[in-house]
Amino acid sequence: MVLNGSGANAKQRRQRMLLEFVNRSPIGSQEELVELLRGAGFEVTQATVSRDASELGLVKVPRADRHVYATPETAATGNLYDSRLHRLLEDIPVRVGRSGLSLVLLATPGSAGAIAQAIDQSSLQEQVGTLAGDNTLLVLFETEAALERWLVHFGSYQPAGAASLPNGRPSPAVGRVAHSEAPR
Repeated sequence: MVLNGSGANAKQRRQRMLLEFVNRSPIGSQEELVELLRGAGFEVTQATVSRDASELGLVKVPRADRHVYATPETAATGNLYDSRLHRLLEDIPVRVGRSGLSLVLLATPGSAGAIAQAIDQSSLQEQVGTLAGDNTLLVLFETEAALERWLVHFGSYQPAGAASLPNGRPSPAVGRVAHSEAPR
């Protein structure tokens, strides 16, 4: 059953919905957009979505390990949540340690929750999840490869000269950390 009709009004509603989907979550293909719009009650084809994407100026941008649709505004400025994470890491020194497939991020008191939320909302998507205390944050991974990709990506958010671990070794943003080491 088509809920959203046809005509100019339907096109405007459909395009607003398409923008909402793109701004809300990473969408990598027109097929994904077709399914989402159909789920919202719009009768669309891939050709319709292609025309809408073109009219709206949507572009594909790299996010994590794939390309996703973005509006011209977010493509030009990057992911707003990525910007927030970058700003937090510029203001709050974070030390990174590792134990198996988990990373331990140690920050200033009261900041772990904000950093965890910024990580969860950012384009960092390799993690299984985050768990925050007051100044300590755990980042959990399913595979070694995902953890390594995450470290590289996370390092791009940290300012130059990122903090070292207590044993004097550089944080993962600067170099590798041996297994079973965590900040104290």
